[in-house]
Amino acid sequence: MDSVYQHVLAWQEALEAAGIELSVWRIHRRIGMSGGLLVNALVRETGRPLSGEETARLQRWHAEAYAQRVGQVRPLPGARELLAYLSKAGVPWAIATSGKIESARPVLETLALDPTVPVITRDQVEYAKPDPDLFLEAAARLGVAINDSVVLGDSVWDLLAARRARALGVGLLSGGYGQDELERAGAYRVYQDPADLLRHLDEVGVRGAE
Repeated sequence: MDSVYQHVLAWQEALEAAGIELSVWRIHRRIGMSGGLLVNALVRETGRPLSGEETARLQRWHAEAYAQRVGQVRPLPGARELLAYLSKAGVPWAIATSGKIESARPVLETLALDPTVPVITRDQVEYAKPDPDLFLEAAARLGVAINDSVVLGDSVWDLLAARRARALGVGLLSGGYGQDELERAGAYRVYQDPADLLRHLDEVGVRGAE
């Protein structure tokens, strides 16, 4: 989903409401982490400690600010076509997101997912990215071995989590990270967007049931 910059602006609004000023680029570099880790990482840069209550309030303000922008979020080019191809080819797949279900649901609805598709959110695991829990749970729900799985992500946090899970990481440039950054974080291949990946699925060993 093309939602990175909506999240960036929502976090900026939430932080400013708390009297915390940070450059947009600093916020962007943390997108893909869970909300709690992101807040801790950002406020560490300011040197201002936050209580648990303040952290929870910041996450709530972010959720409210993001909800106002969620109507701007669209699937990335080729996203629907990629998922349709995987389903038709008999390749099991799941959605794993570090967002909580209340923020993820309206975005995922735009993909018109089959209700049988596993969706793993932050609410369902103990730790979010860069920990591997989301991807380990996704593989378990699909009934596949994690080391036979491909994780597709557009942030360094996705790919660090994929590497820690021992899955094959594939990066997308849609998150605003450079190819070299994604490769250093563990990406085996990097593509522009889902449409570009769909044209090169043979390069990452994805194929349907034979």
